Amino acid sequence: MVLKIPIQRIEVPPGQRVLLKEVSWKEFEDILQELGQHRSALVSYYEGTIEIMFPSPEHEYFKETIGDAIKDISETLEIDYESYGSTTWRQEINQAGLEPDNCFYFQNESQVRGKLQFDLSQDPPPDLALEIDVTSQSLNRFPIYARLGVPELWCYDTGVLKIYQLQGEQYVEAQRSNIFPQLNVQALPQVIESHRAEGRIALRQAIRAWTKEQIDL
Repeated sequence: MVLKIPIQRIEVPPGQRVLLKEVSWKEFEDILQELGQHRSALVSYYEGTIEIMFPSPEHEYFKETIGDAIKDISETLEIDYESYGSTTWRQEINQAGLEPDNCFYFQNESQVRGKLQFDLSQDPPPDLALEIDVTSQSLNRFPIYARLGVPELWCYDTGVLKIYQLQGEQYVEAQRSNIFPQLNVQALPQVIESHRAEGRIALRQAIRAWTKEQIDL
């Protein structure tokens, strides 16, 4: 007898993950539907394996703070963007799907401006995705992003921000972002830490001031 337990009845402490194996694409879509849109859990799927992550307060803090920093930098540099948060991106043909911590369009912003529905067989993937790795992941998300064709990833973990760019079918660490090539974005965690205790408004003002300083150098 196969025991079926509704996903919503599974309780997991913040910062922990559930890994499910031998899951079909149909079951993956059923799980997404069962979890619904209004939830904190983030879901990834790769070749029959599902990871469901329940974020911690630390994870959510840096997700929001770095996401806001990307917006503040863009607006300071007067670069148009679209932000789609933790939208579920998936392609059945590639057996890959995930929900980033945040994602943005820059180079392809004009193609998706104001869009509310996406089909990756026709629409471009986000130009930039943000990953907060406060705790180690059970499922390597890089191959998923590669199959979806996301050209640049920013990965934050324990005070360090790294940039990865898609070359062929793999991500390679880069020193400069293709989104903001004039900025040393790896310095963002230090800027955030220096102003974290001052409040959200002061922190966002500091990011804008830092951006202006960088382009004036």
